[in-house]
Amino acid sequence: MTPIARIAALATLSFVGTLPAYAQDPPVTIDTHVDIPFAYMREARFDAGKPTRLLVDLGKMEHGGLNAAFFVVWVPQHKLDAAGYAKAVDQAEEKYEAIGHLLMQYPDRIRLATTPDQLLANHKAGLLSATIEIENGYSLGHDIHRLDAAYDRGARSVGLAHVGNNDLCTSSLPDTEHGEPAMNSKGDTGMSDFGRAVVKRANQLGMLVDVSHSSDACVREALGLSTAPVYATHSGARAVLDHPRNLPDDLLRAIADKGGVVDAVAYKEFLKNDPARAKVEKTLQNAIAKQSGYKEYDSDRDDYTPAMDAGMAEIQKKYPLATLDDYMNQIQHMVKVAGIDHVGIASDFDGGGGITGWANASETRNVTTALRKRGFSDTDIAKLWGGNLLRVWREVERDAQH
Repeated sequence: MTPIARIAALATLSFVGTLPAYAQDPPVTIDTHVDIPFAYMREARFDAGKPTRLLVDLGKMEHGGLNAAFFVVWVPQHKLDAAGYAKAVDQAEEKYEAIGHLLMQYPDRIRLATTPDQLLANHKAGLLSATIEIENGYSLGHDIHRLDAAYDRGARSVGLAHVGNNDLCTSSLPDTEHGEPAMNSKGDTGMSDFGRAVVKRANQLGMLVDVSHSSDACVREALGLSTAPVYATHSGARAVLDHPRNLPDDLLRAIADKGGVVDAVAYKEFLKNDPARAKVEKTLQNAIAKQSGYKEYDSDRDDYTPAMDAGMAEIQKKYPLATLDDYMNQIQHMVKVAGIDHVGIASDFDGGGGITGWANASETRNVTTALRKRGFSDTDIAKLWGGNLLRVWREVERDAQH
């Protein structure tokens, strides 16, 4: 039996056990976007079953009451040619294997969840859940059959784009420095034939279609094309902060009208406009890379170091991060526009996410407390923390044709 098959078999087992009782915890908490470094579970510093500098490891999830996470198979955008596709496929494989190592090494703490029922069964048994999310469909290598292969490996969500246009659709952050048209300009063509094929096949398989990072044109086309609800794993509201990664109100409403959900993301740049902080962070990154003997900054190598920790602490004193209040402002606006049944929660931890008050997974209960202070009921909070996502996931499963 292959490692993937063993993991899938474990996911179907029945469990005995209970979680510690916290009177104020919602029924289940699901973070739909958690990144992992390429060296995840390969280097001791990234062994998520032990205390680490990662913002999400199993101990932080358990301590903070974060029950489930969508772990991300992300690859950076390369050229749209054979070499670029091959590299993207290889990089994605590293992350699939890393998630597999986590699940095989710590089956008494975390299990794969490929269905909402598996996720809830894990939670009932006192276990954490991992679901696999593809970020940047470019990693499919322009081969629709790789979407089926990803499904077989446990992926249940496919993000169409990332930073820079790819072979599926245009991005909300195109590479304009190298000639890609700006979003909503005449050259912003939206979705390609391959992107349309990916949406169609995802519907047939019962995979969630994620429009975070996609251009407005791509989001609109995905909404019209998909036969199932679509969702955004980690986005915000452009009306609250004018950033291209945030969604305008008309698209928030359109996703809701389709039955989908938009998961509000705790990412600093989508919550607070602070170019001065961005500038000094860039200076720090370059300095740390240079001190280590490298020409360029690398997040996997440089972010999880004492030098970065110290430098960021100094930056925080002068240029404080967005706060839970800023995050609540986004959530409240999104709920007002899309409705309480169509908003969720995401961190983007270990991918740039993290704010004052929710700096890592151990502080997850602070989000629940902040929601209560803003007047959200227990029923509302249960929807935001996982109920809405589970409903959409079930509808996507129901409509599958495979």
